[in-house]
Order: sequence, then C-alpha cells, then structure tokens
Amino acid sequence: MQRCNEQIRLPSIRLIDEKNEQIGVVPTIEALRRAREAGLDLVEVAPTERPPVCRIMDFGKFKYSQNQKKKKQKHHLQKLKEIRLHPDVGEHDRDIKVSRAAKFLEEGDKVQFTMVFHGRERFHKEIGFDIFKLIIDKVGEKGKVERPPRIEGQRMVMVFSPGKVSPRPAAAAAPAKSATETSS
Repeated sequence: MQRCNEQIRLPSIRLIDEKNEQIGVVPTIEALRRAREAGLDLVEVAPTERPPVCRIMDFGKFKYSQNQKKKKQKHHLQKLKEIRLHPDVGEHDRDIKVSRAAKFLEEGDKVQFTMVFHGRERFHKEIGFDIFKLIIDKVGEKGKVERPPRIEGQRMVMVFSPGKVSPRPAAAAAPAKSATETSS
C-alpha cells in the first residue's frame, strides 16, 4: 500500500512534481505545501529508495489506473471442458457438440471428448475411432490433438488443446498398425 500526504513521516524526500520534473531532495513539509498549492496529493512511489521518491499527483486517479492495469493483466485460466458422446450419436448432435468444442477452443480452453460404450457397443470400438477421426477433421485448425484417442475401460478419450492443428496422430497410427499386422 502506498502512503500519501500526512502518512509520509520522513524528514526529507526526493520530489517529482505534477509535470514529471524532478525537483530533488526537499523537506517533506515543503513537498506537502507544494502538493496542496497544486490541489493534488503527495504520493510515495518508491518507498525503498533512500530518500524515498514521492510524486505530486491525483491519488484517486492513480489508484484507478492501477486497478485498470491489474484487470488487464488477468489472464484466462485454461480449463478442461468435457464433451461426452455415444457411438450411436446422430450426425446433427455430433455437429453441435463439435461446434461447442470449437467455441471452447477459441476461448482458450482444452476440450476432452469422451466416448462412452454401453452393452454391445463395447465390442465395436472401431466405430468410436471412426467418429473421433471425423471430429478431428471437423475441429480443423481451431485445435490440435494433445492426446490421441485411446481406450480407458469402457470409455474412449481424446483431448484437444487450442492452437494450430498438427498432423493427425490417429491417422498416422493406423497405417503403422496395419504395416505390423501384414508383416506377421
């Protein structure tokens, strides 16, 4: 917290006037008199210096501008948003979920797609991979695949992060897998 006016109790200070001109080391009482004559406040801007640096300014405007700078410095905290799907989801429903994911990615959030398999769906996980390939194509350059589709129990999970798209890891993994199958 910055001290102003009578809160400054040191005998002498280094003074900067309202025109940003450095006056030099003056007694605190003299600096307070100058600030009152100008209709402004005497504000301590560098308390750790010896002697401390004080400026003649409007303290209310100064605090307001500092609060505005603080608000601008707040950055977006990246969150992980989850979108859940089933293998039998309709094309329109999937498109809506993909557009919502694209919106999350544009806002700077990560998006996790979770495909939940129930009953007989568990035996047809290739349908889930196909749907995830379609999702990768539709998301396009709005996001890149951070974690390619993988199976975790009865779920298939894929994570997108905001940014430019990288080469599709799912498509690159599939030909490598088929090359190993043919050599066996």
